[in-house]
Amino acid sequence: MQSSSFLPEEHLQLPDHPGVYKYFNNEDELIYVGKAKSLKKRVSSYFNKNTGVNLKTRRMVKEIRRIEITLVDSELDALLLENNLIKKVQPRYNILLRDDKTYPYLLITKEHFPRIFQTRKHIPKRGTYFGPFASVKAMNNVLDLIRDLFTIRTCKLDLSPYKIDEAKYKVCLEYHIGNCQGPCEGLQKEQQYLKDLEQAKHILKGNLGVPKAYFRQEMQALSENLEFEKAQKMKNKLDLLEKYQSKSLITSPSIQNLDVCTLVSDEKYAYVNYMRVINGAMITSKNVELKKKLDESSEELLLTALVRLQDQFQSNAEEILVNIEPENPIEGLNLTVPKIGDKKKLIDLSLKNALYYKKEKALLQGLNQDKKDRVIRQLQQDLSLPEIPDHIECFDNSNIQGTNPVASMVCFLAGKPAVKEYRHYHIKTVEGPNDFASMKEIVGRRYKRLIEEEKPLPKLIVIDGGKGQLSSAVEALQELGVYGKMPIIGIAKRLEEIYFPGDSYPIHIDKKSESLKLLQRIRDEAHRFAITFHRNVRSKNAFGTQLTGITGIGENTADKLLKHFKSVKNIKSATESELIAVIGSSRSKALLEWMEKNKGA
Repeated sequence: MQSSSFLPEEHLQLPDHPGVYKYFNNEDELIYVGKAKSLKKRVSSYFNKNTGVNLKTRRMVKEIRRIEITLVDSELDALLLENNLIKKVQPRYNILLRDDKTYPYLLITKEHFPRIFQTRKHIPKRGTYFGPFASVKAMNNVLDLIRDLFTIRTCKLDLSPYKIDEAKYKVCLEYHIGNCQGPCEGLQKEQQYLKDLEQAKHILKGNLGVPKAYFRQEMQALSENLEFEKAQKMKNKLDLLEKYQSKSLITSPSIQNLDVCTLVSDEKYAYVNYMRVINGAMITSKNVELKKKLDESSEELLLTALVRLQDQFQSNAEEILVNIEPENPIEGLNLTVPKIGDKKKLIDLSLKNALYYKKEKALLQGLNQDKKDRVIRQLQQDLSLPEIPDHIECFDNSNIQGTNPVASMVCFLAGKPAVKEYRHYHIKTVEGPNDFASMKEIVGRRYKRLIEEEKPLPKLIVIDGGKGQLSSAVEALQELGVYGKMPIIGIAKRLEEIYFPGDSYPIHIDKKSESLKLLQRIRDEAHRFAITFHRNVRSKNAFGTQLTGITGIGENTADKLLKHFKSVKNIKSATESELIAVIGSSRSKALLEWMEKNKGA
């Protein structure tokens, strides 16, 4: 692989070759990763198209300041590399699978008389992992089957040969009830134990035909030796295995190793079902949701989900059944859209799962929306508001002994946090710890700007504080000439009292009311946002003051560091090469020496 860097205006110089392209913004933050059969054609399409491009894509293109490419041998390699980069960095404009779960594995340990147990931690040196399993129930079913068929130990003893020879252990209850053959006392040889374990591995891989043949051979050999009781035990195990297979069989056993991936979508989301099928048995079924970012096609969404799910569930299927015919087949990726037969039945089953998942999500979203609508309608009723408060803004101040006074404004739309609309404020016109004057300043600044930009005003303003802070906010609105156009209240934390302007007596909303809980949530969010900002400002100011005391580092250098690394913590953990890239070698050396001397301070 070969990597190169380009400026956006140099996109025509890109090679006509498969690879991955990365877009960086003004702060050198990776904002998008893409793959292409031809880097030149694909990247140029972003900059040459003036029509048919959605708003989000145009916004992303405006942010691009640098392009980095990596050449690979094929489009499939580009697809795999793209997946690895997105999984690692999660750029803001890339599609992300909405799935924050960790899935369990079954681990066969690397030790004498290996054990099999469930774990969610993947540490390769511990042994061989099987999974991950999308369903805990399915994983427990196969683990129970293995323990019914074979006597795999469950204890944590170190069964090294010399410890067994020293007779350090005694058999436990598991031996007496027939779940273990007593390797701890040397009653079972490791060779025979590993022979059983090898059959268990085939079951975990989904290759049930191998252990079935093994039990048939054992049963036949025991019968020929007239050991009918033992032969019957082998028959019982064979029956157990066949019963398990019949339950998991969904199509013809002649179908070998393949994956199934289907997609249905609406305007904003795509819903994917992914299945792994081995010997006609479904060993994995997983539904995921993808949020569209740049008006991606159904083919792009399907490929994105497929590659990530195959990576997640460690599939190496030679054939993949899909419901969307790819316009440009990717060499090395065998995608098939079956029309008839058992494979078509698999597609139909997968689509049925995807459609059900979509319906389930829509129903859940509708229930959540109904609840939000109910809560804000209740709030309208409790506060006697003229309109439904589907746009609420809340203000809070933060200062400690008058230092670094700051404030925050949080915005809730339809009862839900609109994080992109949150705002931080440095107090500019007030000296000392004056919460009333600070509140007047930030309320005035907020709505002066909204009026100038002709943006919609909120349906309700919430002030974190009692009558004093509320009166100050009202003064700001009066000076702007918008008092009376927006309802405004103050909420005093001690007794959760609600104050209206000009009213000496507060109102109390039922403590169990959903509308009061919404107001409390908004108020607490504004407080959290203000406190976090204040803490960061104090930390930056303190650190900045310390930095300017270092020889060769002035205010400009300190500002440059804080702007690039975003936080004091990131500066302290930066490598020498990262610091040099921002402030040069001599200043970096001085800074590193200072940080070494003040480590832990």
